Amino acid sequence: MRAEGDGVSLTLVLGGTRSGKSAHAERLALATNTPVRYVATALDADGSMAARIAAHVARRPAEWETIDAGDSLADAVLAGGCTLIDGLGVWLATPRGDWVDPLIAAAARDHVIVVAEEAGMGMLPMHPGARDWLDALGEAAQRLSAAADRVDLVVAGRALTLHGPAPTSDQGLRHHGDRDVAPGDADHAVNVIAGGPPEWLREALERALRDDAARYPDERAAIEALAGTHGRAPEEIVLTNGAAEALWLLAPAVRPRLAAVIQPGFTETEVGLRAHDVPVFQVLRRAEAEFQFNSSDVPEAADLVVVGNPGSPCGTLHPAAQILALRRPGRTIVVDEAFMSFVPGERESLAAEPLSDTIVVRSLTKLVSIPGLRVGYAVAAPPLADALRAARPPWSANALALAALRAAAEHRADTAKAAVRATAEREDLAAQLARLDGVRTWPSVTNFCLVEVPDGASVVAALRAQRIAVRPAASFPGLGPNHIRITARDPQANARLVHALQEAIA
Repeated sequence: MRAEGDGVSLTLVLGGTRSGKSAHAERLALATNTPVRYVATALDADGSMAARIAAHVARRPAEWETIDAGDSLADAVLAGGCTLIDGLGVWLATPRGDWVDPLIAAAARDHVIVVAEEAGMGMLPMHPGARDWLDALGEAAQRLSAAADRVDLVVAGRALTLHGPAPTSDQGLRHHGDRDVAPGDADHAVNVIAGGPPEWLREALERALRDDAARYPDERAAIEALAGTHGRAPEEIVLTNGAAEALWLLAPAVRPRLAAVIQPGFTETEVGLRAHDVPVFQVLRRAEAEFQFNSSDVPEAADLVVVGNPGSPCGTLHPAAQILALRRPGRTIVVDEAFMSFVPGERESLAAEPLSDTIVVRSLTKLVSIPGLRVGYAVAAPPLADALRAARPPWSANALALAALRAAAEHRADTAKAAVRATAEREDLAAQLARLDGVRTWPSVTNFCLVEVPDGASVVAALRAQRIAVRPAASFPGLGPNHIRITARDPQANARLVHALQEAIA
């Protein structure tokens, strides 16, 4: 079975009149992230129908191609893109030959979405012509459904998936930096500060292991500490098993109809949404624009928008005002601030802003070097925080994670020093990389740099041969095999890496 999102599938969307089936199909078409051809079957035979058609046209993105349905739906399929046929019932009002098999064959090559009226929920018509039409529509829907990768039934604007592919765990998105490091390697792949947790944190963890591990975790002290750190109320703090769990909670907590994820970014966000059957539209930050994003690229239909700030793997810091400009009525904004603690002063953070429609996700993993403890949390207004909490498994934060959160809140001066250290290491790496011919770099505010090199696969292999691990970045949407993320270390380690990189590209 083909996985949704791979650009090749047949989707059938069923629903009654005014059920919202067309709007749902349009969201699915957007989520293919490909050019879309809209195949219109309705005719503006009267004023009311003309008004309906005009409303549909106004709702669709201007860049979509629109054509009228002809005698062959298969011939209307857009090669290399998505074809949305809306809707089947009107087209079948004229007797047709065997058109289903050719359309199914066309969908085996390109993505096709067919919108059809649900034929089985009304009374049997008395007029023989109406019965013939209903029979043809019902038979066609059954045949399309049998061949479809996905079948959705839309009722009152809500979609129920009757049939769909099993959630895929990868789709190329689940490659993380720890996979690229072998024992004994010089680690420039994992974006965690080297050296392990600082002494003050080690002591807090030892106390927690001694005093707290024998009882179930009690979150209250850690929540109070975080609330004080960000100037928020305790009920606005949701502790999670790392930032990744907070991002995986978005689908069941917010229940979006269409998510827009600004990429390249932390790919688990998109994996979690797709695993919960949420259509995802990728908004690409462009290398030629220093990995800034254009808010006009976010579909108006998106009721959830997720952006990393600073971004990974690009290290770009977006102004808070740029992110706030994404807000719309009925839309939830999620800001993944997993790397914000690396920014001295945390300028542009929204964690202290009491916004009713915004969720800020934070991580303690990277700055104090405790990736094995999975320490994260979300900050949100009470209704959103309550929804996240309701979708969260019990005891998401273990005793050691709670101790780490409390200790970090009590040692803010020490974590600020760690951010300064990380900044100095990254500035040193960036300065050394800038002296290399054939290596392109981008500005970063984090503890890593994104670079582009000629023949990335050979460069990575050459570094690996010298026991130097870096992070190939091709698994990030919008990047390719020549992009590499390099984590900064101390100047001596940086110099060894840059020397090896220079030899690899010579």
